[in-house]
Amino acid sequence: MAASTTTHAEQPGLGRRFLIVWIALSIVATPIVVFVLGPHLPPGNGSTEATSQVLDNQLLSGVLTPVAAFVLVFLGFALTTFRNRSGQVLEGPQIRGDNRIQVLWVVITTVTVLFLAAFGTFELFNNDGSGGGQGPSAAFLPSNHSSALDVQVIAQQWEFTYRYPTAGGVETPHLVLPADTLIRLHVTSLDAIHSFWAYQLGVKADANPGTDNVVYVHTNGPRSFQIRCAELCGLWHGYMFDTGHVVAPADFASWLKRQQAVFAPVHKYLPPYATTYFPDPQRRAG
Repeated sequence: MAASTTTHAEQPGLGRRFLIVWIALSIVATPIVVFVLGPHLPPGNGSTEATSQVLDNQLLSGVLTPVAAFVLVFLGFALTTFRNRSGQVLEGPQIRGDNRIQVLWVVITTVTVLFLAAFGTFELFNNDGSGGGQGPSAAFLPSNHSSALDVQVIAQQWEFTYRYPTAGGVETPHLVLPADTLIRLHVTSLDAIHSFWAYQLGVKADANPGTDNVVYVHTNGPRSFQIRCAELCGLWHGYMFDTGHVVAPADFASWLKRQQAVFAPVHKYLPPYATTYFPDPQRRAG
């Protein structure tokens, strides 16, 4: 087997060229990803919480872009610079490692992880949560939480229904919310474990029987948003979806009055409004 006579010393400036290409690509690509593609990242701007999640995704994409550029440039150099063009089986020089590169790698990755952890913690406290359920006693309360509009989300096989305590507990098959309003969602279930996912609002909260899972969301302007069950809950789980609507406050008040009139005949058959419900029957198989 022929030994390779090529060494790093015979390729002057290889590391410098690699760094120049990587830094140039990162400088060009990172602003494009963050400022051009970033605002269009999911979940959109249907609520204050969703907008905060878009900002988080922009930051993560900005951190990821130089890393991805590093991998792609390294792969390109490996396929071109170190390519064997002689047709012979060569044995490259033994590489024992470089302490400078190892130390730099540890420092950069440590700083990156700590920065992301600090940013995530700041966002969690600064934005009163991230659109996820916080159980019956929310740990992160918006400053004006006492004035939030209560809406209950009731999951059941296989649909979501919604109760409005301020309207006498009327229950409707579709979710309608007023625009530019802080909403306190009480997510629960009547039977199996479900998960309420209002995509464009940036809300996802587990729906468990006997549990009041509270999540706050501040709606933006009028829009439609998709609702899905994000927890495998049985045979027709895939059909458990709906389209919700954020409407002007005046339109919401009118809609709520119409729902009270429409569902008045069946309202007496509903159980009294409560923050939690249990499966019926509560005992099975004896």
